[in-house]
Amino acid sequence: MSVETVSIEHIPAAYAVYLSFYRNVENAAFLHQQLLDRNADFEYAFIDAATVLSRRQLLSAVFKAVTSAAHGALKTPNVHSEIVLSLNPSNNISDSYRRFGISPSTKDLLVVKVTTSSDSSSPSLSRESIQTHLTTHVRGDATDATDANIALVTDLAKIRKYYKLNGLGWLDVIKDEKRKCSALDTLVVGSIALRGL
Repeated sequence: MSVETVSIEHIPAAYAVYLSFYRNVENAAFLHQQLLDRNADFEYAFIDAATVLSRRQLLSAVFKAVTSAAHGALKTPNVHSEIVLSLNPSNNISDSYRRFGISPSTKDLLVVKVTTSSDSSSPSLSRESIQTHLTTHVRGDATDATDANIALVTDLAKIRKYYKLNGLGWLDVIKDEKRKCSALDTLVVGSIALRGL
């Protein structure tokens, strides 16, 4: 699977969003170290896929981060780290990185790259160049970033813990797993939308 160009309504036209999904990643420690070293070549949002319930959750965080970047209101060094922060229901940046970002033990990885036409530091970035860079440096199985594929690696216990959704009796009595996941997704996306208000 190649890098997907994602269209998100209502983000400024100068921004482009690219998404990839890798299963069975073998070099997460290397990728994590590149972020710690602030290697500009690895300026991506590397997200542990186990903490993502759906594309809607991920793209809600991307929308929030890009909107913050467009308005000069980033709380983190760049739009990619802001995406990881936007997944967190609280404003604690280090918790966001620890819970939702890549770690040396990450096995399944969602990768988001945001580019802007006004970014003079990387004018040559295209979907193809991003694809080439990721193919060269991420050792894992590229797959489509569909809700069905994401669901295969989602850790519902982590999501319920991180979004403080344990102990919701009405949610626990829903027997249909599809309905339960849909309700969870709605709660998670609502939490992302409401953070910081």
